[in-house]
Amino acid sequence: MRQKASNAIYDVQERPPFWTWFGLSLQHLFSMFGATVLVPLLVGLNPGVALFTSGVGTLLHLLITRGRIPAYMGSSFAFIIPMASLMKTIGYPAVAQGIISVGVVYLLVALLVTVTGTKWINQIFPPEVVGPIIMVIGLSLAGSAASSATMLNNHYDIRVFLVALVTLLATIGFNMFLSGFWGLMPVLLGIIFGYIVALIVGLVDLQPVMNAQWFALPNFESFMDKDGFKFYPAAVLSMAPLALVTLSEHLGHLMVLNKITGHDFFENPGLKRTLTGDGTASVVAGLIGGPAVTSYGENIGVMQLSRVYSVWVIGGAAFFAVIFGFVGKLSALISTIPGAVTGGVGFMLYGVIAAAGLQVIVDNKVDYSRKRNLMIAAPILVVGIGNFHLQLGSQMDFSGVAIATVLGIILNICLPRVAASEKED
Repeated sequence: MRQKASNAIYDVQERPPFWTWFGLSLQHLFSMFGATVLVPLLVGLNPGVALFTSGVGTLLHLLITRGRIPAYMGSSFAFIIPMASLMKTIGYPAVAQGIISVGVVYLLVALLVTVTGTKWINQIFPPEVVGPIIMVIGLSLAGSAASSATMLNNHYDIRVFLVALVTLLATIGFNMFLSGFWGLMPVLLGIIFGYIVALIVGLVDLQPVMNAQWFALPNFESFMDKDGFKFYPAAVLSMAPLALVTLSEHLGHLMVLNKITGHDFFENPGLKRTLTGDGTASVVAGLIGGPAVTSYGENIGVMQLSRVYSVWVIGGAAFFAVIFGFVGKLSALISTIPGAVTGGVGFMLYGVIAAAGLQVIVDNKVDYSRKRNLMIAAPILVVGIGNFHLQLGSQMDFSGVAIATVLGIILNICLPRVAASEKED
């Protein structure tokens, strides 16, 4: 029997009462909605399909991992450049084949893990590597949150700054001073409070809600051309290698979840299942018109704040995402949440992920007076947070988080246990 996380209000497989479940699920939906629909808007895909595929992908991930990992699958930002380029030049069939190839890469890596096992994970990811990587996952998003919290149409707007600040302070206040039912949903309450303030100061345009239909069938698409199947190798070659980026994010998010829940998901249900879940979700997304998906840091941040790790809540958010994909007015209403609000909440969500990384360092008493630990942590933090990225051509871009992760692994393997100067001492 799995041991309950010591700080959990609802642990991984515990089911909250109905109305508590309803509110907690909406909290997760609101937290991921902005990023999930932003990707298709930037690329030229249908937001309703993206919302639908994120929900279906999450439910598939829960099914494949046997309901043991509270991970939400949202639209991945790693593939924006090649997807946008392919949409302009060829169309969605090429994008779909690229997305499916990404999912196939995940499935192949899952097969490799099945053969080799997972003992190597602890060897290449000791605490002195894991802690800084988790911090980078959170802090690398700080720039995006700050931009959303200050800019409107690429210009600084004091109203945006004030709404973001009020949203942040409200979220902190709800987290600190509420208890019971409402104390479980500080993020949802913070978003609602910030939205009301944004509405008052004129940052919300309700016209899209008025124009939207109550029922709107998402614009599902296919990997097939109108004249039948045609293979696009350029699409596969431009997108499949980027799976290495999201694979590193996948490992990082699992490490964060391990830390905050107190469970070892590498061991149970196992990395092979988590990779299979991610890969299957992307394959299904490519088959019906959505973008590639990946686990979301926003939802991990919500779990860290609320101390609710229940897969029932994550499943509820996925269920609502599927339903909202067909309800035009509800989707339009959530899409009117301004960047000022999501940015203000982001300051908290991304920060708590970074704090989880710091906790790994503290709990394992990583000694930074040792040169080896310092030489590993310092470049990971600066490379990841500063987004020292590797761009190969116009369509392949490895993020600073991915480079920092690989750099940390290499340094951990190659550096000696004790520096030469420390041996002399």
